[in-house]
Amino acid sequence: MEEDKVKVLIIGSGPAGYTAAIYAARAGLTPMLYTGGQPGGQLTTTNDVENFPGYPEGINGPQMMMDLQKQAERFGTKVNYGLITSVDFSSHPLKVVVDEKDTIVAESIIIATGATAKYLGIPSEETYANRGVSACAVCDGYFYRSKEVAVVGAGDSAAEEATYLSKLCTKVHLIVRRDEMRASKIMQQRVLNTTNIEIHWNTETDEILGDDHGVNGVRLSNTKTGEKKDIAVQGFFLAIGHKPNTDIFKGQLDMDESGYLKVQPGSTLTNVEGVFAVGDVADRIYRQAITAAGSGCMGALDAEKFLAAKEMETVH
Repeated sequence: MEEDKVKVLIIGSGPAGYTAAIYAARAGLTPMLYTGGQPGGQLTTTNDVENFPGYPEGINGPQMMMDLQKQAERFGTKVNYGLITSVDFSSHPLKVVVDEKDTIVAESIIIATGATAKYLGIPSEETYANRGVSACAVCDGYFYRSKEVAVVGAGDSAAEEATYLSKLCTKVHLIVRRDEMRASKIMQQRVLNTTNIEIHWNTETDEILGDDHGVNGVRLSNTKTGEKKDIAVQGFFLAIGHKPNTDIFKGQLDMDESGYLKVQPGSTLTNVEGVFAVGDVADRIYRQAITAAGSGCMGALDAEKFLAAKEMETVH
């Protein structure tokens, strides 16, 4: 059982983790980063990123993550492929276990484990991932201008995504499983007042239909009558929520009812001294690459400040 000692340990490798690494490395803190099970995070499942500033022609998601990794490594970040399987934040220094075997002792930890979009669990979702199936309207809606799309979900995010898409698309089909929505009254009103959103109540998605060019329809079934129907759409958007990747922090860090890590407003500080949360793991609202990157920068600066203060204590 090996034991590594590091000043800054970064858990996760999306825009938040890599940006934290770039800042921490340039501050001379020689951070160590563990990529997690999906190196590069959610963006590696996105072909075209067109809304990240500085890329007028857009950039391919996996390429962007590779660029960020190279930039982090250039300044001295040690990037390791591996999964943090358990943590012990009960005392300082902080301890984590990698791949259930190696222990790392860290003076500070930046958590950038992200969140995972929830899927319905039907095989055609995977078949047409990035070819008409998306879990982010703000990211991908632009590609469906003047087309018909479907959104599945009944909460605020589904209402928001449907309303957002209604401004770009000719028609939006909102697929709701029950005979009512969970969304707040104001969001429901917005959906009902939008003429090109059609709500399909008591409806479930049986299958996403398509061909070599991608999605071209969706097969729906009525939960009350069992009646099936196909509708023609070019895009299928999932808005049934995200699950933050925080299971290993349960009982160690404060989180909200959905599992998002709680941070002090305007900072990345968690309830444990020396532990910082950045990116989608602590952001249930914006969930964009650019906001994740921004909070990664904040996390590194917060960690640097924390370490400097600790050093001063030791000197005195």
